[in-house]
Amino acid sequence: METEIREKLKKHIIEKIEGVKKDIKSYQLLTRPVSPDNAIGRLTRMEAINSKSINEAALNKAKQTLSKMERALTTLDDPDFGLCRECEEPIPFARLMIMPESDLCVQCAEAMEE
Repeated sequence: METEIREKLKKHIIEKIEGVKKDIKSYQLLTRPVSPDNAIGRLTRMEAINSKSINEAALNKAKQTLSKMERALTTLDDPDFGLCRECEEPIPFARLMIMPESDLCVQCAEAMEE
């Protein structure tokens, strides 16, 4: 992978990491415990608890994404960065821009979903 492309990708990953960190802070606020006598507007306590569960799942997903992107950032300078871990073919730059944490090409990712 060319140096110019690596630098562009590095900048993009850093921006995405900052965005995910902000999302994590937001989800942490939304996953605070729901007190027994607390009703938020028209929400019943059960709806508030359900909403909290959904936000906890989103928080966990965001933490996983952050971890993967931080790993991608640390391995960006490795010679095999950007190669599919299954077929060892180059992962298209457009895919890396969309999902910098990806270590599979589209074909291998689809094959694993089947």
